[in-house]
Amino acid sequence: ETFTTTLPEFIRQLVIIFGGIAILLYTSPKLTLFMLAIVPVFVLLAVFFGRYIRKFSKEAQKRVAESNTVVEETLQGIYNVKAFANEFLEIARYRKETNDAAKIGMKSGKYRGAFSSFIVFGMFGAIVAVLWQGVNLVAAGDLKIGELFSFIIYSGFIGGSIGGFANVYASIQKAIGATEELMEILDEPTENLKEVQSHQKLEGFKGKVEFKDISFAYATRSDQQVLNKVSFTAHPGEQVALVGPSGAGKSTVVSLILRFYEPSSGSLLFDDQLAENYGLSEIRNQMAVVPQDVFLFGGTIRENISYGRPDASEEEIIEAAKQANAWEFIGSFKEGLDTVVGERGIQLSGGQRQRVAIARAVLKNPSILILDEATSALDSESERLVQDALDKLMLGRTSIVIAHRLATIRKADRIVVLDKGRVAETGTHDELLQNDKGLYHSLSELQFTH
Repeated sequence: ETFTTTLPEFIRQLVIIFGGIAILLYTSPKLTLFMLAIVPVFVLLAVFFGRYIRKFSKEAQKRVAESNTVVEETLQGIYNVKAFANEFLEIARYRKETNDAAKIGMKSGKYRGAFSSFIVFGMFGAIVAVLWQGVNLVAAGDLKIGELFSFIIYSGFIGGSIGGFANVYASIQKAIGATEELMEILDEPTENLKEVQSHQKLEGFKGKVEFKDISFAYATRSDQQVLNKVSFTAHPGEQVALVGPSGAGKSTVVSLILRFYEPSSGSLLFDDQLAENYGLSEIRNQMAVVPQDVFLFGGTIRENISYGRPDASEEEIIEAAKQANAWEFIGSFKEGLDTVVGERGIQLSGGQRQRVAIARAVLKNPSILILDEATSALDSESERLVQDALDKLMLGRTSIVIAHRLATIRKADRIVVLDKGRVAETGTHDELLQNDKGLYHSLSELQFTH
């Protein structure tokens, strides 16, 4: 609305005002200069009220966003809301947020109303002052009575535009306040991406991943090192597991491999080349991720599997589903691959969602595979099927596995134990168990003896 209605109206009012002033200057320069002497007062009022209108508009947008967040969280967490009988608590939360938004809106409206009122009263006051000065000029013989009437008529047109200008200006200030946060987001630096074909592979890329003394801290907590001089290597085709207590930095390592962030210091290398030497799109195109909490889009099973390679044929999709142990349950659906999974895959069970995610990764055929404890939340039968599919998927690929359950990584080629952002120890499962005082041994005892 700001661009389609308000801005054109703003320009129209400006044209009328400046055009009218030019005519007034031609009619009576002295009287026009007298009238223009009042303009700074209007400018000061516009600046004063505009600041508050913009401030309240920004705050109102924030309140509305918070009320929408309450609704979104309530709907997404409806199971917990009902289970804890907190329906009325959520109603109260939403009512509070909407009331706060309404109060801010009322404040903004009051300032807009006051601004418009001052402009209108000031406009009429200015016309009276101009009329008084015009009469004096007529009495002094510096202005003809006809010119005075013409001047008053032209001033009326300009005054009407100034009155409308106040509302338009207030609307623009409101729009500026409402879009300030959006503009801050748009001003954020963007990733240097370029489009690549989903099946395009880097020639000769083997999938070696190497961390060299990497340290990292998130921008919002720059004083807190998440990783501190972390070094390890995953050779092509190796399975490297990352273990450690919660908050040790395992997920951050994966985020750096995917290049969602850049290290604060140290070097990340792929196939002995600095990560910066590869384009973001082309290096990510060599990877696939199977997360713990699988996200499926609200389309069909076919669309979710082919997300790994959108140009894949139906035969390739079916083959990927078979390798992921997903074809059996897909075939049991009446619509098969065209079965709609619902928002975030809600129509499928946890094990089914995991196998669709694995099929997606199989179809992509990555050089580097990232697994985030993909079996931790599954029942025994689903875990068996998913683990079998993962074992097939990891063959011949560099695999980075975040592990919370040590039983799933006993066969890993190398285990990197992280603690407080540092590499505490590395080795195979058997090697690490021999260190009675090691962190891995302690974690193993906690899991296997309880």
